[in-house]
Amino acid sequence: MSRPTARVLALLELLQTGRRRTVGDLADRLGVDERTVRRYAEHLADLGIPVEAQRGRYGGYRIAPGHKLPPLMLTDDEAVAVVLGLTLAERAGLASTGQVATASALAKVSRVLPRPLSRRIDSLLATAQFTAPARSAAPTGADTLLALAAAAQERRTVVIAYTAWDGRESRRELDVYGVVLHAGRWYVTGHDHARDDVRTFRLDRIAAVDQGDGSYVVPADFDAGTQVVAGIGAVRWSHEVTVVLRTTLAEARERLPLSVGRLSEHEDGVLLETRAERLDGMAALLAGLGWDFEVVAPDALRDELVALADRLRAGVGSSSPHRSSPSARAVGSQLSLTPSALAADAAARKRP
Repeated sequence: MSRPTARVLALLELLQTGRRRTVGDLADRLGVDERTVRRYAEHLADLGIPVEAQRGRYGGYRIAPGHKLPPLMLTDDEAVAVVLGLTLAERAGLASTGQVATASALAKVSRVLPRPLSRRIDSLLATAQFTAPARSAAPTGADTLLALAAAAQERRTVVIAYTAWDGRESRRELDVYGVVLHAGRWYVTGHDHARDDVRTFRLDRIAAVDQGDGSYVVPADFDAGTQVVAGIGAVRWSHEVTVVLRTTLAEARERLPLSVGRLSEHEDGVLLETRAERLDGMAALLAGLGWDFEVVAPDALRDELVALADRLRAGVGSSSPHRSSPSARAVGSQLSLTPSALAADAAARKRP
């Protein structure tokens, strides 16, 4: 490639940022005079690329908005970053606008890579191991995601066609406060006019987004991510669980994500109010925290904790010394347990 041609392509690369660049800036970047920059811009125009010129002392050039450019010129580092970014996004469930779109984009990038670099990237993807398992994403239409994001940016009310988890269909007038990606799913949260309250909706259940009437102001202290995660934690599950944790509120908030449940101060520590589909999993979670705790409800959780203690004791073996006094004690309708003593409690219960 001749040096002038390389500089013309370098000019194209600079103009692809979308913003206007002055002739002086372009001349400095390319290492040529301003007259040469103008000649290079004419070459691009001759190739059918819509280069817009602005005359005057601070005149410059830019590419007309909306023009589809030839494939981007990527350095080796940039190409590796793009390929790995698409691959990791797909594995993490971030490519929720559709796996077909992600695969298509990856294929297009791969086709334009130089053969030596393509082989090296293929070797990387074939040999790399990932510690986190691949997560499947809930498919979300790009049009839906972009329409809601634009509404949030412009503070414009929309009307969504929504299908709830039980199949009920409805049209909801929504002030969009934000869109959030959580655990492979996109959510939108905002003020639902029909309920006169802040609600959260899954994007994969939204069939259509139409522009509504009116605008709005988002509350100054509103955080969309916090709202979505807290809302997921409040979803109705099979069991309502209340536990007093023997720790401070600051430590509990540091260790437990918002999705686990609601934390509040209690005279004996921290009150955890949460929900669980399986109580054996909740028992394991509590035992693994390392704090003493007191179960308030439900009764079935106490049984699961005792069963966990039995399994732990069986794993330790009969040769381990027993504690002389049990550390699980009934207090009215409550049960106080220390995770480190669960196995000893089970052993004490089995003594004649």
